[in-house]
Amino acid sequence: MDGWLLVSMGILIFFGLAAIYSVALSQEGSDFLTVKKQAIALVIGLVCFFLFSSTSYLFFRSQAFFLYLLGILFLIGVLWFGTTIRGTTGWFDLGWFSFQPIEYMKVALTAALAAYYQQQAKRFLGGKELFKSILLILPPVILALLQPDLGSALLLCGLWFTLSLFAGMRRKQVFLLLLTGIVVGVISWFFFLADYQQARILTFLDPSLDPLGQGYNVTQAMIGIGAGGWFGSGLGFGSQSQLKFIPESQTDFIFAVIAEELGFVGVCVLLGAFALLFYRLFVIARRCRDAFGQYLLLAIGSVLFLQFVVNVGMNIGLLPVTGLGLPLVSYGGSSLVFYLGMMGLVQSVAIRSHT
Repeated sequence: MDGWLLVSMGILIFFGLAAIYSVALSQEGSDFLTVKKQAIALVIGLVCFFLFSSTSYLFFRSQAFFLYLLGILFLIGVLWFGTTIRGTTGWFDLGWFSFQPIEYMKVALTAALAAYYQQQAKRFLGGKELFKSILLILPPVILALLQPDLGSALLLCGLWFTLSLFAGMRRKQVFLLLLTGIVVGVISWFFFLADYQQARILTFLDPSLDPLGQGYNVTQAMIGIGAGGWFGSGLGFGSQSQLKFIPESQTDFIFAVIAEELGFVGVCVLLGAFALLFYRLFVIARRCRDAFGQYLLLAIGSVLFLQFVVNVGMNIGLLPVTGLGLPLVSYGGSSLVFYLGMMGLVQSVAIRSHT
């Protein structure tokens, strides 16, 4: 296995568990249920990690279409039988554990797109090939929007766009797609986006429009980040997080908790772990001589990088709040399990490309 990739994963998971534990301290009479659930998810995720790493990644190429269809069925099923949390119908409540199908879809779509683009690796994408890839991405995006989960839908679109660029999309196609995106964005604003989604975008442009409502989260997160100083206030001693000024402190705004309690030094270690993770993905992809393996790593890297940038960006007020957590760090059993599964696929490529 790639040792440095394991190191970066371990650091990120440790930071996440420490921050989740710290937030649990602020809850009166806390039984640390969130910490226990995350620990259980970690055990399940590690099983998936070792299972995937011991399996040839080429197996997922042969099963990509099946995995994709299963993901579509999950996304359809959750609209009918799912549990609604904070306005999004995106979870299957299994009693002791909640399953979020969109997290599974991220893994399935990386395999499906990698398998599709592998066939186009030696030529420019024609209009027909690009249209087929759009048909592949459209169903999960529409189903995510119906939940509604705008953040995940945009993440899937970003994944597709990144892979399409590397697969050989022409400048004319890029221009037409950007133009189409602008038109769709305008139409969505007036006919499809919910009021709270519009409010998030407007508040991002001007947080003072609703300082005690939609703008409250970002404002408090930025105060927490600024209060961290060089070394932070210490785990369990952050005023913003412990006094519950930062909402969703274990998920969307866990970066602000880490910045406040571990300070600039802690944030540098966290960002350094992410930088090491992305660097090792790049090194393994260069070493891989199989087109499917390269596209698979590119897809996984794109999902991780886009979600990382969006989460940190919304914590510091550079991007609108989308509800996307910090990969391998934020609280969320489904997210942790499937991201560890992705890391298992990366290790599978690393093991079988090692010379």
